[in-house]
Amino acid sequence: MSDDASPATTTTAPLDWSYAESKESTAIVSIPDEQGLWIGGREVAALSGNGFASVNPANEETLGTVAEAGEADVDAAVSAARTAYEDGWRDLPGSERSKYLFRLARMLQERAREFAVLETLDGGKPIREARDFDLPMAAAHFFYYAGWADKLDYAFPGATPRPVGVAGQVIPWNFPLLMLAWKVAPALAAGNTVVLKPAETTSLTALEFARMSAEAGLPDGVLNVITGAGATGAALVGHEGVDKVAFTGSTAVGKLIQRAVAGSDKRLTLELGGKAAHVVFDDAPLDQAIEGVVNGIFFNQGHVCCAGSRLLVQESIHDVFVDKLKDRLDLLRVGDPLDKNTDIGAINSPEQLERIKELVADGEATGGERWQPACDLPERGYWFPPTLFLGVSQSHRIAQEEIFGPVLSIMTFRTEDEAIEKANNTPYGLSAGVWTNKGSRILWMADRLEAGVVWANTYNQFDPASPFGGYKESGFGREGGRHGLLPYVEGVA
Repeated sequence: MSDDASPATTTTAPLDWSYAESKESTAIVSIPDEQGLWIGGREVAALSGNGFASVNPANEETLGTVAEAGEADVDAAVSAARTAYEDGWRDLPGSERSKYLFRLARMLQERAREFAVLETLDGGKPIREARDFDLPMAAAHFFYYAGWADKLDYAFPGATPRPVGVAGQVIPWNFPLLMLAWKVAPALAAGNTVVLKPAETTSLTALEFARMSAEAGLPDGVLNVITGAGATGAALVGHEGVDKVAFTGSTAVGKLIQRAVAGSDKRLTLELGGKAAHVVFDDAPLDQAIEGVVNGIFFNQGHVCCAGSRLLVQESIHDVFVDKLKDRLDLLRVGDPLDKNTDIGAINSPEQLERIKELVADGEATGGERWQPACDLPERGYWFPPTLFLGVSQSHRIAQEEIFGPVLSIMTFRTEDEAIEKANNTPYGLSAGVWTNKGSRILWMADRLEAGVVWANTYNQFDPASPFGGYKESGFGREGGRHGLLPYVEGVA
């Protein structure tokens, strides 16, 4: 080689930084083309002869057809529950009942991936949330109440707790399997039998759980699942053979149920809507508060009754906080719920999507300033981007009505008293959040906030041992903890 020869050069291909999805396989799930009702320990065809399609909200594809229960089907389910109650379940020792609950909890854990995929397909929530929150919490509730089944005398010292009878339970579409666990586990632990009606848009995991209960050896008729829309739920609530009604859903429907059972001997618990205030003070750890606010409103697409949909920021940090919040929203990934990196999945139904759009349009028409990050929404399915509303006043509908979607209304306050006044200026009273470094301020706020649950420097933290519920138009009664047993027992003052 000559002295002036230059070394050979190599060309390096540019790195490919395009996004690569991490999609969960659906091969683990097998969905029957047609599914019946679960009555008396077996799947039966609906006497009504009617059915409806279960649709994947992420792509609008039909997952299968589900039977629609009519009044005759409801009557059959209640009769099966009554027979199971009187023929042995109510008299079964608590130690034996607990074995079934422990078995159900373990089977949920063993089949967690399958149930998580099914929940995502049917409801549109991100697989990460179904896998990491819904399934572990559902199993935890069965474990928790399995532990109480043989200790009811200790749960209510000085009393003689007895089961109520047949429980009619109506659950919503936002957390189908978790709401099943919240209601079924304490009812069975206390010795009651159950007729459960899941939401018509998310019936698949309840039906699969019913089949799993048979594998667990649960006696026939102890758990019955009837599917259908509002008419099916109304027939269950109004059935004279039901001793206890439990409902989670909208405040409007809750009021109808309260009127329907008025004057009867039926016990009633209602877990209804919310319009939670998320209060951020100027001494709060801002980056942590940003994550808490994002989790509070965009978790499960905002389909959460306790969603922190009203953000109250102390005036002195408003601009800085909102800028940070916008930067964080720019990083949220909206798209395929089966992608493990997705932050915001599909809206559950076209009806709910229209409800969100209508309230957002009203917010703009009445002077609110809408801000949304740039994001490409899928062409098929039901989608709505994460949305902030600035310049919101207390009189705006978006600040008063439950949107049940990924929309956050932002307001300011100057003093603690003003924060309390604005936070409590709502017909709801389910939950609230407070961010501050001062422990004394947390206690002062919690004492004055009209909310059943107050989170301090965190949000959306749940535990089976901790009771959950609200008051005002957010309902009454508690689910979780020892308090969750109370609606399902008699003989307790």
